[in-house]
Amino acid sequence: MSKAPLMPMATAVWLVENTSLTFKQIANFCKLHEVEIQGIADGEVAKGIVGYNPIISGQLTEEEINLSSTDENRPLNIIDEEVEIKNTDNKIKKYVPLSKRQDKPDSALWLLKNHSILKDSQIARLVGITKNSVSSIRNKSYWNFNSLNAKDPVAMGLFSQKDLVAALEKAERRILKEKKDKEKLNITNKTGI
Repeated sequence: MSKAPLMPMATAVWLVENTSLTFKQIANFCKLHEVEIQGIADGEVAKGIVGYNPIISGQLTEEEINLSSTDENRPLNIIDEEVEIKNTDNKIKKYVPLSKRQDKPDSALWLLKNHSILKDSQIARLVGITKNSVSSIRNKSYWNFNSLNAKDPVAMGLFSQKDLVAALEKAERRILKEKKDKEKLNITNKTGI
C-alpha cells in the first residue's frame, strides 16, 4: 500500500489548481474519494484550504506530474524518502500562559522536595523562574510560600522527562566530582604534600 502525501486535502487543492491531472489520479494519489476531488474543483469542498505544493515538500517531482498528465492511466508515485526532522525545542523559549505561571513556583517546590541534588540554577533553568525565587522557596522565605502546592512539572508540561533526566545526570556527575575532589584534598592534607 502506498503512502498518502502530507496534508492530502491541501495537496489535492494544489494539484487541482495547478495541474491537468484527472480527478481519479489526484484522488488515488491523495487517498481521497474522486467525488471529493470533483467537489474541490467545483469549489464546494475544501473552502478556505490553501493548496500545499507537493513539489516543494519533496513528495513529487515536476517530471512525475508531467508524465501522469500525458497518460491518464498512469498513477502519480510519491517520492518515498525518509526526511530527518531536527528538534530545535531547546532553542525556543515556550510561552507559558498567565493561568499556568503560578505552576512554576509549585514545580520548583516539587523539584526541591523530590530531587534535592539539583542546584538552584538547574531548577531555575528547568522551570523558567529566577534563581533567587528558587533560593527563597528552598529557604521557605518565598513571598507566597504557604500557599504553594508541590506539583510535578513534567506532568504539567513545563519541560520533558528527558530534560529532567539530563539535569539529574548532570547533578550526579557534579556530586561525584566534588566527592573525588574532597577525597584528593583529604589525602593531600594527611600526607602534607
